[in-house]
Amino acid sequence: MKFLNVLSLTREVNDWLANSSHARILHVFDHACNLINEHREVLAIVTQHIGKGPFNLVVGDDISFAEHLNVDSPVTVQDNGVYLGSLTINTVGAELWSPRPDWESLHAKREEILDQIIQLPISQFSNSLSFSLATADLPSSLAAAKQLAGLGIGLTPAGDDFIMGAIYAAWIMHPLEIARLLAREVASAAAPLTTSLSAAWLKSAGKGDAGHEFFETLVSVGRTLAPYASAGVGNPTYAMNNILAVGATSGADALSGFISSFVCDEVNIQHG
Repeated sequence: MKFLNVLSLTREVNDWLANSSHARILHVFDHACNLINEHREVLAIVTQHIGKGPFNLVVGDDISFAEHLNVDSPVTVQDNGVYLGSLTINTVGAELWSPRPDWESLHAKREEILDQIIQLPISQFSNSLSFSLATADLPSSLAAAKQLAGLGIGLTPAGDDFIMGAIYAAWIMHPLEIARLLAREVASAAAPLTTSLSAAWLKSAGKGDAGHEFFETLVSVGRTLAPYASAGVGNPTYAMNNILAVGATSGADALSGFISSFVCDEVNIQHG
């Protein structure tokens, strides 16, 4: 039996542990093991290589889950941890953190954020979802999201990643009440049309939860742009590069949705 201590988790993870009577392994990778319970809710047990996320339980040990587990390994869930095959995941003493960025502060700085975004070295494109979210057109946003949901291959298809990035942009572009409605409804429309893991990410985005330092960088933006020549952690380009490294294309697709929606918002303001 190998014991793994948990470094950090969210309230959503605590709720998952408390409300799960029957769970099974959904996927096993080197740095992550995804579980799903009887309510079709996902929990990701990950190493620090992946790090914090809305439904991530981060362990401190550098372990390869694939060397110890497979999809048929038994799972037992308790309030203070999880038993996975020969692994005991102990949550006692773990840091409880909130995955919700400070959307209000980000909204207040949206023009400064746009100034940074348009200088990022990534291709920008627009589609109907980006424009619909930028103009707060809920019916059109729902129609576009349903067309994109599930498009592509992999555990989180490209269409879903784009939707998630666009939802994050909506939280910043609009006042809180409008953003909350758009994000919730778009996520609810898209989630049933895709994979369980992708649906979990979309639902988290719909609630306003995220898990990446990119938003911590954005919320600290001042009136002048950060020096892009440096490669420090506070540099938005540095944070963007970390996003681009997520998955085969997941990070890039999500960032494309985020940037595309922001650009549409700027075009709408200029012609509004």
